[in-house]
Amino acid sequence: MIIIETDRLLLRTSKEEDAEPYYEMNQDPHFLEFLPYAISMEQAKEYVVNTNNRIAENGFSFFAVEEKESGILVGSLGLEKIEEPFPFAPAIEIGWRLAFPHWGKGYATEGARAVLEYGLKTLGLAEIVAYTFVENYRSQRIMEKIGMKRDFAGDFLHPQLPNDHRLAQSVLYRMNGYEFFQSQH
Repeated sequence: MIIIETDRLLLRTSKEEDAEPYYEMNQDPHFLEFLPYAISMEQAKEYVVNTNNRIAENGFSFFAVEEKESGILVGSLGLEKIEEPFPFAPAIEIGWRLAFPHWGKGYATEGARAVLEYGLKTLGLAEIVAYTFVENYRSQRIMEKIGMKRDFAGDFLHPQLPNDHRLAQSVLYRMNGYEFFQSQH
């Protein structure tokens, strides 16, 4: 089921056959640069089921991102609930994970803008956050392009990683509904 449509992308529920490209994407060293580990094929299959269950329950989760023109699955993008032990919890996070061959095409920015609008306008969420590792400048640039602002006081050590892990130091970005609607004028 298509949830959001942009000029070049369809953001939809996942299909069973999406597990294979999710798995392959999660094995690429470029993709894993800012992720702590690869996933197994079993985890990819569980991801498809779990995201669809959360979409049915909440109206959001990470959506499958399909390139309109080719029908190719290019990754996932969407919203997730963030709970303890994250220091800014409870919150709703926006995030994206696109396969390396689709980087640099503007898909993450295009899809993230649409998801941000969906969350703040359609779902009526009060605020959406985003976080990434301090050295992931590509994702930080996307956060800035879609209008999010860095919360320097909110920077944190990722609670699910050892403090000395290379990916532990994280930065936090935010956008609330008021800021979103002001940016539309």
